Amino acid sequence: MDANMNQLAQLLANSLDHAQNREAEKQLKSVETTPGFPLMLLRTVATAELPINVRLAGALFFKNLIRRSWTDEEGNHKFAASDVTAIKAELLGVMIQVPPNLQVQIGEAISVIADSDFYKKWDTLVTELASKLDPNNPSVTTGVLTVAHSIFKRWRPLFRSDELFLEILHVLDRFGQPYLSLLQATDSLIESSKSDKAKLTELYKMLNLLIKIFFDLSCQELPPVFEDNLSSIMQLFHKYLTTSNPLLATSEEDESGLEEYVKAGICEILVLYMQKYEDAFGTLTSDFASATWTLLTTTGLEPKYDILVSKALKFLTSVAGNQRHKNVFGSALDEVIQKIIIPNMTLRTSDEELFEDDPIEFIRRDLEGSDSDTRRRAANDFLRQLMEQSEGPVTETTNKYIQEFLKKGDWKSRDTALYLFNSIAIKGVVTQYGVSSTNLLVDIIGFFQQHIAPDLSKAPNEVHPILRVDAIRYIYTFRSQFTKDQLVQVIPLLVTHLSSSEYVVYTYSAITIERILYLQADKKPLFTKEEIGPASGELLKTLLALITKDTRPEKIAENEFLMRCVMRILIICREDSAANAEDVLNSLIKITVEISKNPSNPRFNHYHFEALGALIRFVGPVNPAGFENALSGPFFGILQHEVSEFLPYVFQLLGLLLECNPKAPLPEIYQRLIDPILAVTLWETRGNVPALVRLLNAVCARESEYILKNQKIVPIFGIFQKLLSAKSTEGSAFDLLDGLVANFPTHALNPYMGQVFNLIMIRLTGSRTENLTSRFTKFFYVLASRVEQHMGPDWAIHAVDSVQAKVFGELYKAFIVPSTQKLTKFLDRKTAVVGLTRIVTSSKIAAADGEYANMWAGSINALLKLLEVPPTPAEGGGAGYDQTTETDLDDVSFSVSFATLNTARKPLSDPFPEVVDARKWVGGEVKRSQAYQQRNSELGADVKAVLDGYA
Repeated sequence: MDANMNQLAQLLANSLDHAQNREAEKQLKSVETTPGFPLMLLRTVATAELPINVRLAGALFFKNLIRRSWTDEEGNHKFAASDVTAIKAELLGVMIQVPPNLQVQIGEAISVIADSDFYKKWDTLVTELASKLDPNNPSVTTGVLTVAHSIFKRWRPLFRSDELFLEILHVLDRFGQPYLSLLQATDSLIESSKSDKAKLTELYKMLNLLIKIFFDLSCQELPPVFEDNLSSIMQLFHKYLTTSNPLLATSEEDESGLEEYVKAGICEILVLYMQKYEDAFGTLTSDFASATWTLLTTTGLEPKYDILVSKALKFLTSVAGNQRHKNVFGSALDEVIQKIIIPNMTLRTSDEELFEDDPIEFIRRDLEGSDSDTRRRAANDFLRQLMEQSEGPVTETTNKYIQEFLKKGDWKSRDTALYLFNSIAIKGVVTQYGVSSTNLLVDIIGFFQQHIAPDLSKAPNEVHPILRVDAIRYIYTFRSQFTKDQLVQVIPLLVTHLSSSEYVVYTYSAITIERILYLQADKKPLFTKEEIGPASGELLKTLLALITKDTRPEKIAENEFLMRCVMRILIICREDSAANAEDVLNSLIKITVEISKNPSNPRFNHYHFEALGALIRFVGPVNPAGFENALSGPFFGILQHEVSEFLPYVFQLLGLLLECNPKAPLPEIYQRLIDPILAVTLWETRGNVPALVRLLNAVCARESEYILKNQKIVPIFGIFQKLLSAKSTEGSAFDLLDGLVANFPTHALNPYMGQVFNLIMIRLTGSRTENLTSRFTKFFYVLASRVEQHMGPDWAIHAVDSVQAKVFGELYKAFIVPSTQKLTKFLDRKTAVVGLTRIVTSSKIAAADGEYANMWAGSINALLKLLEVPPTPAEGGGAGYDQTTETDLDDVSFSVSFATLNTARKPLSDPFPEVVDARKWVGGEVKRSQAYQQRNSELGADVKAVLDGYA
């Protein structure tokens, strides 16, 4: 090794030492994009003489370096061209020769590079992968197949496109035949290695990956190379679905083995081919359905078989859902329900253990669909599919078993009965408001009153906790089917169960209370603050006590469902939360302090900060100084300790706090915050950007004079320039610009506007996006409409033309007018209407003798187009909190380190409240203007007729 590589190895070793790791990582990052460094790092990982922990540190650093620095947002390589070429040339070779734990990291790096470069910038990769496939060298081939799968699986969720199919064809041309040869060779080797456990294990790892890749290659279109060999391929799959080798069995009851994964993968392929390629696969359906039936009736109830059983059930579900095969189970309906559905719906010992030992996991599996690979969910889906095809007979047959289980009286039988009832009662999709449609052959409310409600009223020792959870879950599931009066009777029962000693019981009660409070009627909450307010104090006290029962940070943050219920109560009660605000705020502050020590549950954190946001938003204006004093400690502590997960939340809430007291001077502690939030390093983290803009605009609104006096406006414009330069932050750049225009006097902005428009024009003529042109258009109309603030159209046009003479005319024609019609939001369109009206009525530049006289008639046409397609006002006027805009947190990607707090959103305000009827206002303004009197002869009769109709 040369001296440089020795030095790098020492830095990697230091990064593993707690006392030196910060300094070592800092030094590594300072040189990471230096030409030659990425390649040297890769070669260090490949150096067998180095300690394995140092090589692993290098592999991890290499993977993360590739993730953050391989390309920029435009897809251009950030490394030197020589490094890019050399890395691609050496990467696969390195992965093949390093130990398995390093292989994983290098394989992930290859996947990242492939995400951006494959296949057009890396067209040799597939050929190289195919050349390394060797059935007699399983360890190497497994690594190659792992990489191939990581690249090809990206196709699974994608929509069809010519570009996608060209990529798949590129792969099939080079990989299809070698893949088939390897599949057949692997099968032969497995046949000859049946008694060699070690070799068999390696070969089954290969087979498992081969099956995954078969799915990848088939996911968009049936490959001709597979279609031509479908009979022999499916024969091979049938063999591995129906045979077992005891050498591959695992000794643990809950540990799935390679054989289970292989069979489960084959079942996934069967589902795909049944759903997409039934015309080619159809004749094989009967054999595979029979094999799957046998598999399901002979497989044990141990948890290790759960994934296999659920996938097998999904195949039978897809068969039942196919029109050509829908009657395949008709003659054996009773047997299907008795032998397949009921055994897989029955609660097992392992489920009871999960209920006791890991209650939060039990809830997530049960509630969130993370049980998609469980027997119960798959059996439920199968039964519902059968019911879709034959509702009457399935309902009748299932009801027979429901009644049998209810008569038995033991809790397990009753649990099975309730689950069976849910399966046949639910129709259609389950929305955020509960079940939208039900089976008319069953009585939802009657069943509840007869078989479920009694369990909610009995003493704890009289009903098994799981049955109590079943009862609460029933309310949760069918909440939309209950009337408000019925829910009024149910809620006190749920509140009582918050005092249960059983984790799952009180959590499910909180979940159900929260979802009932979320219900809406006519786009307003079903339950009002007047109805919930009187009980809210005790409810909040109970919930917060449950959250903080175990004071360890990770345990406090474990149960997001409790915190979501706290959040919902505060949102419903709004200003009425003031009566309990002090106690609730103190509890939330204590929670903030604890969870900031170890942020562990993103969903809990989000609901927690939403709850704080609700309290600040609705109660903060009553006592702004009290809130500022109480929250400054924990919030500034998070900033000081750089708790990265919480920074965006804190920035948003600090902005909301400032808006609670708009007339007061900026407190000194916030003045001290201005310099840190203007530091460029803080803006480097993309997740911070929207929240920092929110905070900075709030600071400017409170203390523009301080910012001007201390010349802080210059770095703010510098931040605008930085944000505008990247597509991902250009929207935030305009949010910041809008804040500057709203909060600073025109004379303070004048020195900078020429440069602002210069930067915008560079982007418009370079890497333009739809969002950029839309935001530029909106911004121009904001300026054009602000006549009372000494701006207006001429001021804006002069600012643009200060960059380059007469350039505004080109921008107006090319970008502003076409984008005007694309504005969709009510206030954006209204601002555009006012801006265009100012152009046609008061602009000297657009007047008959002005330098842009030719834009006058076109502006009237653009104005009338806006008015003739009237906008729809935002719900509730857009001024207050609107829960209909809430994001489903399952859709939020926490990896980007930013999620908008709905309770901290800046309220929308209409800048032109005096313009009530836009058409009438425009008609009056235009008709009164001297410009119209002088120039209406330039307009067509139809245009004049429309304007006459406005007056």
